Amino acid sequence: MMQTIAVTDAITTIAEAEKRFGLSRSESHDFFTEWNHKLPEINSDDQTNLEILWKRYIYHRSGGHLLEATVMLLLVSPLLTVAGLYDPPFWIRAEESVQIIIADSEETLQGRIDILILRDQLWIIVLESKKTMLSVWSALPQTLAYLMANPHRNYPMFGMLTNGDDIVFVKIENQKYGISRVFAPLTAQGELEIACRVLRKIAEICKQSI
Repeated sequence: MMQTIAVTDAITTIAEAEKRFGLSRSESHDFFTEWNHKLPEINSDDQTNLEILWKRYIYHRSGGHLLEATVMLLLVSPLLTVAGLYDPPFWIRAEESVQIIIADSEETLQGRIDILILRDQLWIIVLESKKTMLSVWSALPQTLAYLMANPHRNYPMFGMLTNGDDIVFVKIENQKYGISRVFAPLTAQGELEIACRVLRKIAEICKQSI
């Protein structure tokens, strides 16, 4: 009998995600170049909007740790707006329910993705935000699992993890995954600008894939 288990209960470590989905981390510098190679430039208007966004986040963050919903409101949603991921040809889904059937197993994993960006049914970006008091890495195992729910695995899959203070990008392709460096908006406005440029780079690649 098929058993349904919550993703957050079943996948709690990177090792578990690798084992269940047959994933391995790529050590090649050429595997995940989308986060650091030929990033699109941003214009002065975008820089102004990002400066306002950064100052607003820092102001509220100075009052203490922020809950997930607040991080989504203050940082993630405005960042996606500036990056152009709320505009055609992309579609947005919030709190999207996903099911992942484990091959050769009687388990089905179920969970909800904070924000899912769609392009012709291609899952492009999964955002798994956490409280600012939690490490951004705590969301990595679940994010790997959510990305593996994508039925269009013949294309590269990308994810972004953030707790507000830190942002990390993930790529999965051919059962391999890679991770970007940590971008830390809490430390400098420039970190947020680079993260925005990475998002635009990923968006450009996904537009070309279909």
